[in-house]
Amino acid sequence: MNVPLWIAGRYLRARPRTGFVRMLTGISIAGVAVGVAVLLAVLAVMNGFEGEVQSRIAGTDAHVVLLGSTTDGISGGPALAKRIAKEPGVLGASPFTYAKAMVFHDGLSEGLVVKGVDLSHEREVTTVSRSITPKLDSIPEVTPEGEPGIVLGSELAVRLQARPGDRVLLATLQGDTKSAFGYAPRLRPFRVVGLFTSGLYTYDSSFGFTAVGASQRFFELGDRVTGIEVKLADMFAAPVVAEQLRKVADRPGLRSNNWIDLNHNLFTWMKLEKTMMFVILALIVLVAAFNIASTLFMVVLEKRRDIGVLRTLGASPGQVMAVFLGEGMLIGFLGTLLGTVLGAGLIALIGWFPIHLPGDVYFIETLPVKPEAGDFAAVILAALVLCLAAAWYPAWRASKLDPIEAIRKQV
Repeated sequence: MNVPLWIAGRYLRARPRTGFVRMLTGISIAGVAVGVAVLLAVLAVMNGFEGEVQSRIAGTDAHVVLLGSTTDGISGGPALAKRIAKEPGVLGASPFTYAKAMVFHDGLSEGLVVKGVDLSHEREVTTVSRSITPKLDSIPEVTPEGEPGIVLGSELAVRLQARPGDRVLLATLQGDTKSAFGYAPRLRPFRVVGLFTSGLYTYDSSFGFTAVGASQRFFELGDRVTGIEVKLADMFAAPVVAEQLRKVADRPGLRSNNWIDLNHNLFTWMKLEKTMMFVILALIVLVAAFNIASTLFMVVLEKRRDIGVLRTLGASPGQVMAVFLGEGMLIGFLGTLLGTVLGAGLIALIGWFPIHLPGDVYFIETLPVKPEAGDFAAVILAALVLCLAAAWYPAWRASKLDPIEAIRKQV
């Protein structure tokens, strides 16, 4: 039996002479519990946010993009995509076009990015096809009305007050012609055949999708495409694989991008925010640890005679110190255990009853949660270390009490 720990447990369970000590003990346990619960819940939400943003960005964008050396694009896109798709670790490859334009409907206008895709191949690369309503096998190059089809982002459609079946007008200065009145934009009507909803406001408010052929004709690209999209088996290996695929393509001036480098600032910011949030919220546990120190000082004052008796019976200063360290650790353990249970319950509650967020501010529409075992371990360890550190000084002062003086002065 560990005698110091057994005595610490007896002190914690025993009825104190004054209710003030018991109240301080309860406050200390509650403080640690609240700090641990809040810290676990916040870290789970931040993990969920990071994971949600990563999955949606990596789903809407390709893992790797191969681009031409200039905005003129690259020729032989379909053949190059087939060649890239055969490489190890590549799940799919698809040619695409990418250009900016203006869209008009009923006197309203917005800027948008027009991306030309082949949905039959795009399904192998991104989740764009799954985000389109109504479901489409392909975006028609020519609709029954004689106009090319276009899929608008849902938020963009709301701002334009456009719905499937409506006619919109696209304008671009790419390949524009000069007249007596200056440069004249090229205009062409498109028919809305669907709406795109990714859950990321940035995409839903600024993207439009059309067939590759229709995009090539509108922007006068000929048979060229902007680049090749690639989906990888391991999306986190994108920076390394992107360079390998560029060399495999063996095209002079070919450039490569990947979803990690393109969003590096965003992911770095999220990791820094998570670290700072951990440090800031750990201060709640630190405040609770100060309560533990106050509680132990009160216990030491109340147990002066007991300390003197223990010392006269042969207990060493180290054993006396271990008694009060043990009591501090027991308080911290109870608070940490209660906080872990409360935190897990709060995380489950958020998962069962999602909190809705404004998509134009937070990129996503509901508050995601993703608890990780590593975060639980880090929070529990940090809480116990802080409680042990707070208990050290009162325990050290208790070990320094003179046994004779402690017994003589105790009333």
